[in-house]
Amino acid sequence: MAGGDAVDSGEKRLNELGYKQELRREMTLFKTLAISFSTMTLFTGITPLYGTSLQYAGPASLVWGWVVVSFFTWFVGIAMAEICSSFPTTGSLYFWAAHLAGPVWGPLASWCCAWLEAIGLIAESARRYASFAAIAYAGSQVLQSIILLCTGTNKGGGYLAPRWLFLVMYLSLTFIWAVLNTFALEVIAVLDVISMWWQVIGGTVIVIMLPLVAKTTQPASYVFTHFEKAPDVTGISSSAYAVILSFLVSQYSLYGYDAAAHLTEETKGADKNGPIAILSSIGIITVFGWAYILALTFSIQDFSYLYDPTNETAGTFVPAQILYDAFHGRYNNSTGAIVLLFVIWASFFFGGLSITTSAARVVYALSRDRGVPFSSVWRKIHPTRKVPGNAVWLCAAVCALLGLPILWINVVFTAITSVATIGWVGGYAVPIFARMVMREEDFRPGPFYLGGASRPVCLVAFLWICYTCSVFLLPTVYPIKTDTFNYAPIALGVVLGLIMLWWVVDARKWFKGPVRNIDEQIDHNGDGNGSVKV
Repeated sequence: MAGGDAVDSGEKRLNELGYKQELRREMTLFKTLAISFSTMTLFTGITPLYGTSLQYAGPASLVWGWVVVSFFTWFVGIAMAEICSSFPTTGSLYFWAAHLAGPVWGPLASWCCAWLEAIGLIAESARRYASFAAIAYAGSQVLQSIILLCTGTNKGGGYLAPRWLFLVMYLSLTFIWAVLNTFALEVIAVLDVISMWWQVIGGTVIVIMLPLVAKTTQPASYVFTHFEKAPDVTGISSSAYAVILSFLVSQYSLYGYDAAAHLTEETKGADKNGPIAILSSIGIITVFGWAYILALTFSIQDFSYLYDPTNETAGTFVPAQILYDAFHGRYNNSTGAIVLLFVIWASFFFGGLSITTSAARVVYALSRDRGVPFSSVWRKIHPTRKVPGNAVWLCAAVCALLGLPILWINVVFTAITSVATIGWVGGYAVPIFARMVMREEDFRPGPFYLGGASRPVCLVAFLWICYTCSVFLLPTVYPIKTDTFNYAPIALGVVLGLIMLWWVVDARKWFKGPVRNIDEQIDHNGDGNGSVKV
C-alpha cells in the first residue's frame, strides 16, 4: 500500500478488497474518459453496420432505433456505475460478479462472467477478443474503400483489395495495436486523448459538412417516417423482424463504456471518476452517434444505388458511397470523400488501440486470480513500463486467429460482431443480476449510490441485456444457407459448453474467484483461504 498521509480513495478501496497497488495510478478523469470514449468510438460501431441496418427497414427504423437503444443503455450504464463505485478494480465485471453473488455462487458467477467477457474481449478479447477482431475487420473495410477511391473507383479501374490483402490489413492493424500497447500507459493515454478530440472534432465536421456538401438532401419526412423493407434482398418479409434487425447497428455501437472500469486501478479517485467516465461516455456517444446517423441519412442521393455492385465503391460499403456521391456530385471529384473516410479510419485505429488496452487488463486481472491456463505468464507486469505485456500479445494472437476465416467465409464480420456483442454485453448481465437479487444490507455502496432505485434500474438493465444477446443470435438473411448463416450460436455454444464442462470437471475444485495478493490480510471471517471477503 502506498504510504503517506493522502492515500488515494481508489487505492484505499482496492486494498480493502484484498489487492495491492501494482499498476501505476496516474490516469486523470479526462484520460480515463478519453479511453472509455475511444473504446465505444463514434464511428466504429455505426459505420460498418449502417448499410445493413438501413436495408432491413429503411431510414425511420434506423434513426429511431438509436433513440430507443440509447434510452435502455442508460439503465445499464447507471447500474454499472453504481457497482464500479463500490468495486474499483481492474477485474471489474467478473470481480463484481464474485462479490455480489456471495460466497456460495460467487465462484461460478465470476467464472461465467470472466469467460463471457474474455470471449466478447477476444472477439473485442470474449467483445474484447471479438470486438478487437470486429474493429480490425471494419477498419480494414474502410481502408479498402479508401484504396479503391484513391485508385480510380470501381467504375474507373480502381483497385479492390482481394481477400488475402484484406487479411494482411487486418493482421497489420492487430500487430500495430499490440506493439503500441506494450509501451507505458502514458503513451496510450496521450493517444486516446488525441482520439477523443479527433472523433469529437472529426465527427462535428462530418455531421455539419456532409449535408451541406450534398447537392440534394432527403426531406425530414423520409428520414424520420419512411419505412421500407427489402425482402427480395434480405429475404425478410415480417415488418416486426425487419425492425428488430435494423436496431442491431445501435445495439452494437452502444457498449464498451465499461472500459473505464477496467482502468480503475490506474485512475486517480477511481471510486468517483470511474462512474463519471462511464456515464459521460454514454452521454457523448448518444448525442454524436445520432447526429452522425442523421447526417448520413439526410445525405443519401439514391437509396437503391448504394447497394449496386457496379457503383463506385463496388456496393461494399454504404457510408463510403454516401460520402462519394455527396462530394463527387458537388465538386466532380472524390477528394473530400477520401479525406473524411480517413477521419473515420483513424477513429477505427484509435478505437482498436483502446480496446486492446482494455482487453489486456481483463486478461491480466483474470490471470492474477489464476482463472486462465498459464496464468503465471499472462499476469506478468513489465518491470519499468508497468503494463501487462504478455496479456497484450495473447489478445493479439487470438484476434489474429479469429480473422483467418476471412479467406474463405463471407459472413465473418456478422459472426464476429455477434460474438463480440453477446460476450461483452452478456458479461454485464451477471453482476447486474447479482446486484439486483442481493440483500441491500450486504452491499457496501461507493460515492455513486442509487439507493432504493437500484433494483428497478438493474431489472430494466438486465432484461435489456437479455434481449440484446438474443437478437444477435438470430438469422440476419433468409433463406439460410452456408454463406449467409449466422455462426454465432454455434461458436458461442461450443466455447461456452467447453468452459462449463471445464468448470464441472475441474475448475470448480480450485477456482474461488478473486484472490487477494496484498500482504495485509483483510479476511474478516478468518478462514485464510485467499478469497476476498468484504
